Amino acid sequence: MSLDAAQRRALLGHPAGWIACGFGSGLSPVAPGTAGSAAALLPWLILRELPWPLVLGVIALVFALGVWASKVAIARLRISDPGAVVIDEFVGQWIALLPLLFLAHGWAWLFAGFLLFRVFDVTKPWPVSWADRKLKGGLGVMLDDVLAGAYAALVLWFALLMSATAA
Repeated sequence: MSLDAAQRRALLGHPAGWIACGFGSGLSPVAPGTAGSAAALLPWLILRELPWPLVLGVIALVFALGVWASKVAIARLRISDPGAVVIDEFVGQWIALLPLLFLAHGWAWLFAGFLLFRVFDVTKPWPVSWADRKLKGGLGVMLDDVLAGAYAALVLWFALLMSATAA
């Protein structure tokens, strides 16, 4: 569901709206979640150069900001889970890519992490589906993507380990 002009003004009329919509990536008319996940790769290129404890701190901070920004966006748009809110995609995508901080990798692994996160975010296996159905508000918006990112990170971690032992 794309936003009309009035909804865009309502969303972007507050700083939280810019955060919630992933600094504009969630306003994509086609597949805003995928656009948000793709946009999350740009800051990842900077994050991956930081010490891993700092990366975890940034993810935690953006999660907290995302809960707040999503809550504000929901209130301003009066939609329980607006598609334009993609800050959750940023956090989930970064969690999915965490194994790349610890194991040797290349661009193909980055792409694999991106795809794995998208698959788990779209298919919503348990408990992702539970969180998506039961938890509402800013926390609900954020938590299902955190769980999808954790699933993707586990699969990516095992795939990287298998690849390293096969080499």
